[in-house]
Amino acid sequence: MAEQDQNNGQGPLRIVLPSDGELYDSTLSFMRACGMPASRPNARRYTGSVPSIPGVEVLFQRSGDVTQKVEEGSAELGVTGLDRVLEYRNDESRAAVLIEDLRFGRCEFVMAVPNSWMDVTSLSDLADLALEFRQEGKQLRIATKYPRLLRSYLFERGINYFTLVPASGAMEAAPAAGYADLIADLTASGVTLRENQLKTLDEGTILASQACLIANPELLSASKKALGLARSIVELMEGHLRAEPFYRVTANVRGTSPEEVSSTVLARPDLAGLRGPTVARVYNVEEQDWFNVSLLVQKDQLLEAVDHLRDCGAVDVAASQLSYLFDGHSEAYKTLFGEGA
Repeated sequence: MAEQDQNNGQGPLRIVLPSDGELYDSTLSFMRACGMPASRPNARRYTGSVPSIPGVEVLFQRSGDVTQKVEEGSAELGVTGLDRVLEYRNDESRAAVLIEDLRFGRCEFVMAVPNSWMDVTSLSDLADLALEFRQEGKQLRIATKYPRLLRSYLFERGINYFTLVPASGAMEAAPAAGYADLIADLTASGVTLRENQLKTLDEGTILASQACLIANPELLSASKKALGLARSIVELMEGHLRAEPFYRVTANVRGTSPEEVSSTVLARPDLAGLRGPTVARVYNVEEQDWFNVSLLVQKDQLLEAVDHLRDCGAVDVAASQLSYLFDGHSEAYKTLFGEGA
């Protein structure tokens, strides 16, 4: 509550970002791509700013602490992995997921067993093994950093006989070292698991995770200034994410009228743009029968769209990647703060 009073309409908006680890560089790159680079004087400083949005203060914290900082009111917004949010937030959490997928930091939370377990390839095999251990007076030991997510996943699938072994650092050696029978850990490519003679189980993927944006709605609602700054951040992130797959293609096409040119382009509706072509007359002293065509197409359709325009008689074809593509409203902002926020 003291944090909330401190920021009641007067203080800056605080966004907490990962200070190290795999998410650190990716988060800073994402912020730059969104047009709001975070400035950090040096690696030993745990505060920074967003020069392009005056009034925004950055706090750098360990990825695992970001959710707690947002919950307790040390920051209004935070970027961290979805896995960490689901594992660490309280049952009565004040941290809400605002944008679930920022399209970086992708990984999977999986269960992996030694390759030598030839007869254990699926979660149902593991359930049978856990029962065998139980009948022999033993418990299946699973090393993990995410006990909450793992326990819930196993209980929901009727696996009740196991012991969770808290772990820190690299867990791939746990089975070989003898302090666990198998592991549940994050993996991006599976290479480290394979190099340590481990294999993932069928139906053993507990969660597909990625970086996300979280917010403290209660704290934001206490400050109109912070709410306005939060909207700026959310709009820029959403606009960048929406624009990422799209290119704007423009070309000059000869024709007798805008209707004729648009009809020619629309002969291929799948290559005629996000909402269709925009056609405007090109004013030229010598020739009056040229029109400029503008389309929004996805990256994987770019060359096909260029060829289609060429088939329509286009010249001077230019393409540029979009920086932002805004919808009629910010879905995340509207959903979290209401229509009139």
